[in-house]
Amino acid sequence: MLNVFFTVDVEIWCDGWNDLDKKFPDAFQRYVYGPTPWGNYGLPATLDLLQAHGLKGVFFVEPLFSTRFGRQPLADIIGLLHEASQDIELHLHTEWVDESISPLLAAIEGKRQHLRYFSLADQRTLIEAGARLLQQSGGGAVHAFRAGSFGFNKDTLVALRENNISIDSSYNATAFGIDSGVCPGVCVVDTVHCEGVTEYPMTVFSDGTGTLRHAQLTACSFQEIESLLWQALESRRRSFVILSHNFELLNQAKTRPDFVAVDRLRKLCSFLDRNRDSFRTCGFKDQPLEPEQAQPFPLNSTLWRTGQRIVEQVYRRRYQ
Repeated sequence: MLNVFFTVDVEIWCDGWNDLDKKFPDAFQRYVYGPTPWGNYGLPATLDLLQAHGLKGVFFVEPLFSTRFGRQPLADIIGLLHEASQDIELHLHTEWVDESISPLLAAIEGKRQHLRYFSLADQRTLIEAGARLLQQSGGGAVHAFRAGSFGFNKDTLVALRENNISIDSSYNATAFGIDSGVCPGVCVVDTVHCEGVTEYPMTVFSDGTGTLRHAQLTACSFQEIESLLWQALESRRRSFVILSHNFELLNQAKTRPDFVAVDRLRKLCSFLDRNRDSFRTCGFKDQPLEPEQAQPFPLNSTLWRTGQRIVEQVYRRRYQ
């Protein structure tokens, strides 16, 4: 049995940093609900598909935006997730730090895109603030964390431990993972323990062109993900971590569904539903602490499947 973590980063952007207060109401509707002539294809569409198949997802919710716009929008997001019986965990995009009405740090000027750009003390403070915001908005205790854009480092794990958060899922070997200071010289592709925290890295694979990619709904075809899941099961991986976002079922303009992405998620949910004897979708809380193992090699995909995905991606971009 392979534990599959279908993770969704829930975040809101105003498509620029000017006129934020004017832009936010519309941005919230577009990014969270995603209204289109075909229905809502933001967060509700993903929740509906998971519920229809009885599957568990992990929703990493970014709360720092609420320090600018108030707690109610954050509570609305959490309400949607509670209604769908999904797990809520913490996500931080530090671009919001300098936008807070009340300062989150003693001294901050300008944008710092990644959490790794902050000192250990400041990371500790920001993680504590994020966890508090989630709890105050009804999200409950935080068990797991993911840094925005995977921009973490080893200090992040120390800061998590000091905030009594025992699980991280920020390691991405295609982003900042390898130079994060976690397991130097090793490409982490499966569960590992570091600084008193259990790391669940993004699942990555070598595609048919030799390029390392992470398993993301909008970056992989369903055929690729299906093949990778069977590989991971056969090689006795501990976890398989898939990435999505609350707006990934929408086109780039957030005006219509991305029907290719919708079809991928439908097929994935149906596959996981049919193969419950092999794959278990689950959350991070209550995961047992397992002994260390040597890191395996990344999974791989064939040139044929990579070619299929490239054709799909060209089609998606044409009809965005």
